[in-house]
Amino acid sequence: MEYVLVITIAIVVFSLVFDFINGFHDTANAIATAVSTRALTPRTAIFLAAVMNFIGALTFTGVAGTITKDIVDPFKLQNGLVVVLAAIIAAIVWNLVTWLYGIPSSSSHALIGAIAGAAIAAQGFTVLHYQGFTKIIIVLIISPIIAFCVGFIMYTIVKIVFKNANLTRANRNFRFFQMFTAALQSFSHGTNDAQKSMGIITLALIVANLQDPTNVEPALWVKIACATAMGLGTAIGGWKIIKTVGGNIMKIRPANGAAADLSSALTIFVASSLHFPLSTTHVVSSSILGVGASNRAKGVKWNTAQRMIITWIITLPISAILAAIIFWILNIFL
Repeated sequence: MEYVLVITIAIVVFSLVFDFINGFHDTANAIATAVSTRALTPRTAIFLAAVMNFIGALTFTGVAGTITKDIVDPFKLQNGLVVVLAAIIAAIVWNLVTWLYGIPSSSSHALIGAIAGAAIAAQGFTVLHYQGFTKIIIVLIISPIIAFCVGFIMYTIVKIVFKNANLTRANRNFRFFQMFTAALQSFSHGTNDAQKSMGIITLALIVANLQDPTNVEPALWVKIACATAMGLGTAIGGWKIIKTVGGNIMKIRPANGAAADLSSALTIFVASSLHFPLSTTHVVSSSILGVGASNRAKGVKWNTAQRMIITWIITLPISAILAAIIFWILNIFL
């Protein structure tokens, strides 16, 4: 029992570290456009994002349940604590590597791929919950496409409505509006991304027989701990990612930024309400690409977009392989 408790505590600690890293890795996407258009100062944007992320993380829990039970079946998972520990370590490593190079990769892809990879290394492909896992992968694939389309439509509407508006006054109004959209974006990020660590911890508690297996609802202390870790991570900031998302995709003006923020926030809200985990990074970046294509396709830096898409594609398999390797190493000692 002491062995089980030690591993469970390690999983909780690493899950909170993952949430902390997620705070400065993914949350940067939520405030990148507001900072790049100078609607908010960097310090104000980070404070706003930290608070709204914390509130959002406490508001929704459906995504946590999906992570707990839909990737692998907790009842079939053997050596489950080592599997979960390997997965969270692999996701952290990949997040830090991509953050170091300023690449807005997906923490969601990293975590989901890592869980699958570690579980397969432990028991083979039969351990996967194929119906739930397939559903998650489909959502991860189509959500950027939906976000692109919503961004394209949203900015097309903005152009039509404000085609005769005074440019200076319109930019001033959109900068003010971006305070709201940045807050909404950060709140929506909390409703989805923080849930993933809650799901990991809940999965570990169930495997360790420390929580009723019929109850996949995260405990209150898990919600507060994960929300706090993400809020603190957000407060650290993620300027490498902000530079890529806020300036290296396209030149963002207040109207562009507001349309992109609103588009991605709506996409994330719908996914969270349906209990689907998705990638904030993918959704935000795709919304900006959609807005850019609607505004002026030649103004979009498609080479940056291409580099981002390649990273998105390789994240799932790399994190899965990395988690499998870490599992085999941990299994030798644990």
